[in-house]
Amino acid sequence: MKAAVYERYGSPDVITVRDVAMPEPKDDELLIRVQATTVSRTDCGMLHGRPAIFVRPGAGLLRPKRKILGMDFAGIVEAGGSRVVSFKPGDRVFGLSPNQFGAHAEYLCVPETGPIARMPDDIDFDQAVVCEGAWYASTYIDAFGLKGGERILIYGASGAIGIAAVQLAKFHGAEVTAVVATRHLALMESLGADRVIDYTHEDFTAIGETYNFVLDAVGKTTFFRCRKLLKPGGTFSATDLGPLWQNIALSGWSSITRGSRVVFPLPKASESAVTFLRDRMAAGEFRSVIDRRYSLDEIVDAYRYVETQQKTGIVVISDPSASHE
Repeated sequence: MKAAVYERYGSPDVITVRDVAMPEPKDDELLIRVQATTVSRTDCGMLHGRPAIFVRPGAGLLRPKRKILGMDFAGIVEAGGSRVVSFKPGDRVFGLSPNQFGAHAEYLCVPETGPIARMPDDIDFDQAVVCEGAWYASTYIDAFGLKGGERILIYGASGAIGIAAVQLAKFHGAEVTAVVATRHLALMESLGADRVIDYTHEDFTAIGETYNFVLDAVGKTTFFRCRKLLKPGGTFSATDLGPLWQNIALSGWSSITRGSRVVFPLPKASESAVTFLRDRMAAGEFRSVIDRRYSLDEIVDAYRYVETQQKTGIVVISDPSASHE
């Protein structure tokens, strides 16, 4: 099969697309023919092996142990192991491969009981590779304990996590303020944001309003800059470690003091989370926003684009001829 392989940490230039051995499913695994995947911020971090203190102990100190990246996938069940009972060949499925990655290839093996579900009938493969952003977004929303009527401000709402967070917060009945650049104003309104702030023309920290929760969905601001936006007892969280890893330190201090001023939850993928997302997609309560599409042969260009940190939503790797299969 064809796959995007990286033998060492580095820039996108270390990736080569070449033929490798087909994976063989274990007794409890599914062999998926991958129809769509994404290049994400997580993939770029793994490619560079950063942050090294977190990535490399598990991924490989000097060279990567797993040489094919890609966490999000949508595809067709090709075969199943002897103990597989929930899926059959031909099923259209989507989900995450958070432990072994491997979706930047024509085939992928995943556990039957992992974060995987059947796709809604009316969703194309390239529209279904949204799990990673939703996985992170739901982790923060769950950590907040977000309830109907509460107010949340989402900074950097135009990325994969931010777009997912806006939609999931609205599903929970929250009042959502989205902070984005000018070109994303209409998108945020179409996703249901109650208020949209253009950070290129207005300092979102000086709007004179307060919120139950503030989520930095791109890791480009800080608690100290945003704390005046928080109501008494309000909570801040970010999808990045922050300068000098301050978000971990502040979260630890909040735990010691039995407060909730800053939280830094770790995501956990599950089958139920993907099933929940499938139901939201089927009901028209969650949709993908695709910035660009590339073929597997063009994946190096996809990485280069994602590393500009200017993408809107997701960057998809797919076979265009298979998107409606």
